[in-house]
Amino acid sequence: MSENLTRRSFIAGVAAAGAAAALPQAASAQQPPAPKAKLSTHVLDTYHGRPAAGLRIDFFRIEGEKRTLIKTLKTNSDGRTDELPMKSEEMQVGEYEFIFHIGDHFRSHGVKLPEPAFLDRVPVRFGIFDAKAAYHVPLVCTPWTYSTYRGS
Repeated sequence: MSENLTRRSFIAGVAAAGAAAALPQAASAQQPPAPKAKLSTHVLDTYHGRPAAGLRIDFFRIEGEKRTLIKTLKTNSDGRTDELPMKSEEMQVGEYEFIFHIGDHFRSHGVKLPEPAFLDRVPVRFGIFDAKAAYHVPLVCTPWTYSTYRGS
């Protein structure tokens, strides 16, 4: 009987060791992958209740008092840009700014704005503090208000 218990103990020990070895792999398979580093944006036109298609966005790097234009983008029919403002390999810690040309957007969609428009160009200045992280900077806007946040 003691030989039988020993065999059972051995088999149980081997099974437990195998299960323990599999746990790290199973746990890592269940965790979502880390976000890929990138910078993205999109614009929602809540005046019309749809994405802001065709909206111009100027993207700048800020260094002290110096502002350098990196690129100018346009939103697609989903309110997003076809090209990322910064891809993974371009990400750098620093201060940046988007200028969203919402006045032109609303005028092009037949909205009669006062001159000068209450909101014409909306600046959103933000910092990238981790160049290995994903940053999403959306804009929700009307001719009279806007909101932004760090999205996912």
